[in-house]
Amino acid sequence: MARIIGCITTSHVPAIGKAIANGLQDEPYWKEWFDGFKPVHRWLAEEKPDVAVIVYNDHGLNFFLDKMPTFAIGAAPEYQSADEGWNIPTVLPFTGDPALSWHLINSVVAEDFDVTMCQEMLVDHAVCNPMALLWPGGDPWPVRIVPVEINTVQFPLPSAARCYKLGEAIGRAVASYPKDLRVVVIGTGGLSHQLDGERAGFINKDFDRKFMASLTDDPAWATRFSTVELVEQTGSQGIELILWLTARAAIGGVREVAANYHIPISNTAAGMLLLEPVA
Repeated sequence: MARIIGCITTSHVPAIGKAIANGLQDEPYWKEWFDGFKPVHRWLAEEKPDVAVIVYNDHGLNFFLDKMPTFAIGAAPEYQSADEGWNIPTVLPFTGDPALSWHLINSVVAEDFDVTMCQEMLVDHAVCNPMALLWPGGDPWPVRIVPVEINTVQFPLPSAARCYKLGEAIGRAVASYPKDLRVVVIGTGGLSHQLDGERAGFINKDFDRKFMASLTDDPAWATRFSTVELVEQTGSQGIELILWLTARAAIGGVREVAANYHIPISNTAAGMLLLEPVA
């Protein structure tokens, strides 16, 4: 049977992709951030996952304000990247796993989640930057991917509690898949940031720290907040933390293997966690 071997959460700020493209990883502004991924690289090299289930948000590439699904799951054999206007170079295509994708789709629909099924899908910086952070070097990607897209752009947004339940359903779906696969679940986005409006540049370090700690010790902690309360605490784009929460909910008890929290990346707070299951 398939099993989840770990959960990785990371910010996906567009500037990260530009820093990678321009070789700035050792510049003082960036070094602390990129160095934080070295233990993750070692863990991935040892654990060798077959598939990455990536929980992310689309930034107008596949879905725009006129048509915005709450949840969507990719079921394509391949995912091309696209430049959405951030001047980020495109990367090599990602190979999909349609069989696992359809198993996840069938499983979560059977648990009353209504998902948009995408047999063609482009991916943006919310997928490409985390993949480049986790598997640097530009070689062909060593894992297949299953993209799970969640609306964080247009209200009404799914609640943290609803996303947590989706993550649990994804975990059950992976565990029931009959093929022997090693799966890593990746949550992208966050942490606290707001890109526009009166609170542009808003960062809430204390809440970010509490949220990161909760993912190990009390993973349902953020579900106690409404969507509006989370936006108040983290900024309008900080609501992306529901993507981390969904990924975390796919596994049970965990231990922290690595963590990094860095300010600023552009005008945001950026974070990373690597968690692995414990018996």
